[in-house]
Amino acid sequence: MYKKLLVAMALDHEVSKNTLAFANRICAEGGTIMALHVMEEPSGTASARLREDLLAEGSSRAAALFKDKLADFPHVEPIMAHGHPSRVILETAAERGVDCIVMGSHKPGLADYFIGSTAARVVRHADCSVHVFRG
Repeated sequence: MYKKLLVAMALDHEVSKNTLAFANRICAEGGTIMALHVMEEPSGTASARLREDLLAEGSSRAAALFKDKLADFPHVEPIMAHGHPSRVILETAAERGVDCIVMGSHKPGLADYFIGSTAARVVRHADCSVHVFRG
């Protein structure tokens, strides 16, 4: 059983309910569960062309979707962040003293074998246990 869990959530994957339910099962009594969604920053050239209001609208829509996904889990602390997903997941886990990261993963495609998926990077570099769900 784990005392501090971080559930890394990609809002466009349908595995969120499974990862949250699993985190509930492996959380020690009195433990805490945090859910993290990382909004990836647009690349330099793309961000220069996007209007601020469109970025704000996207962020607002993501926050609403995140809230909906957590509706059945009121005890889970929501955390929204911006940046590179694997880096932010690892930094958040370290800063908050997490002892287990729970996250979903898709079936790897050809590109993942060359550059690696977010889940693969987290597994390789995490200083705590990582449970990966395949969707």
